[in-house]
Amino acid sequence: MSHATAVRVRPRHAPDLPACVEALAQVHAADGYPVNWPERAVDWLTGGSLAGAWVAELDGRVAGHVVLCRQGGDDVAPVLWSEREGVPDAGIAVVSRLFVAPWARGHGLGARLLARVVEEAGQLGLFPVLDVVESDTSATALYERTGWRFLGTGEQHWSPGQTVIVRCYAAPEPGEADGAV
Repeated sequence: MSHATAVRVRPRHAPDLPACVEALAQVHAADGYPVNWPERAVDWLTGGSLAGAWVAELDGRVAGHVVLCRQGGDDVAPVLWSEREGVPDAGIAVVSRLFVAPWARGHGLGARLLARVVEEAGQLGLFPVLDVVESDTSATALYERTGWRFLGTGEQHWSPGQTVIVRCYAAPEPGEADGAV
């Protein structure tokens, strides 16, 4: 007998943070994301110029997470998009801190979180872009499978001693995304 799973994407609330940190720790152990484990994971999840944050639930349990941030000065993807489209970067937002716990994979949560963040960005009048460390092939596969458009690669300076190569993507055109909610 198969058990139907209940999937839901909703705004993140403060009581969700311990479960988000737990899922993030599982992702870090399994996949090495984030590359540098933050000293205070809650601060990493909630910091920056957030325009919104969402969680995915699987059978009522927090299983995934994503945020939308206002564009920051060090982000490569907004610069690439701005140059490519000939538009100012003021209307661009960055999708960040996207992860799905290993135990919850295979239910389309990553695609649903991406669809939700694209929808929310549109409601805010912002265009979403993202970047991913070049070596993260599973995340890259998700973005490409869900219609995100490759913009190019660039160097991202994370600290004075750490520079990484990132692949940058722009959100799919409306109606092009696969795995929409």
